[in-house]
Amino acid sequence: MHRIGILFFTAILGGAALVACQTAPTSPAAPPAPVAGFVTDLKAFDAFIATRPTPAQFKVAYPDVTLVTPGMMSTREMRQNNSRYFPKLDDHGRITGGSFM
Repeated sequence: MHRIGILFFTAILGGAALVACQTAPTSPAAPPAPVAGFVTDLKAFDAFIATRPTPAQFKVAYPDVTLVTPGMMSTREMRQNNSRYFPKLDDHGRITGGSFM
């Protein structure tokens, strides 16, 4: 009976370790691949913004998109190509949302 208990306990621990390995989150330190050009995949862009990136992380991920942060001077012409993003920043300077103009 003791041997069955040990086997059962080992199987439970092995199963828990296997599940933990499969559901472990990906490394947050891995930066996304830079997207050349302007934003065309809005779903992927929204998913990126949901990670609450810093302006520096935004520039790495979307180098061709102009990020107009508060206090920056810019013109107000209308752009239809998603080439200029006006972010909303939280108290820590992370992007929490915004809009293209």
